[in-house]
Amino acid sequence: MATNSRHFAGVAPEDVFDVLADGESYGYWVVGTRAVREVGPDWPAPGSEVHYVAGYLPLRKDDRTTSVACDRPRRLTLEAHAWPVGSLSIDLRIEQTPTGCTVVLEEGPKRGLLKTIDNPLIDLAIKARNVETLRRLEKKTRERAGRSERA
Repeated sequence: MATNSRHFAGVAPEDVFDVLADGESYGYWVVGTRAVREVGPDWPAPGSEVHYVAGYLPLRKDDRTTSVACDRPRRLTLEAHAWPVGSLSIDLRIEQTPTGCTVVLEEGPKRGLLKTIDNPLIDLAIKARNVETLRRLEKKTRERAGRSERA
């Protein structure tokens, strides 16, 4: 399981969760997602889904992410389906701090071939990708909340 965290200075947990609850924003802040095709009407309620396009031709893939658990504004747990290789478990926790909030992102293989070949190199690749994912999430949160970029 790869774990990343990022402090969002001057940002409330509710502001971060507003972005997570906007399924249309998924295509912006999730690295590898090119466009959102459809968002379930109850997103991010457990069982609801975001359908999206990942990659480019000839590796373009239509896929989906399912909400597994939602505890607004503290936690969102997802399962990203990556057919035909399995799925990934994604856990986003938002922790209030005296100067804003910290977002902790844990991600790792959950099912299928991805789970079978899970190893430190896969975790390293996920961790590197999620540095950018959290940077984009912070940027989208600040844009949405009307706050300036962090210093």
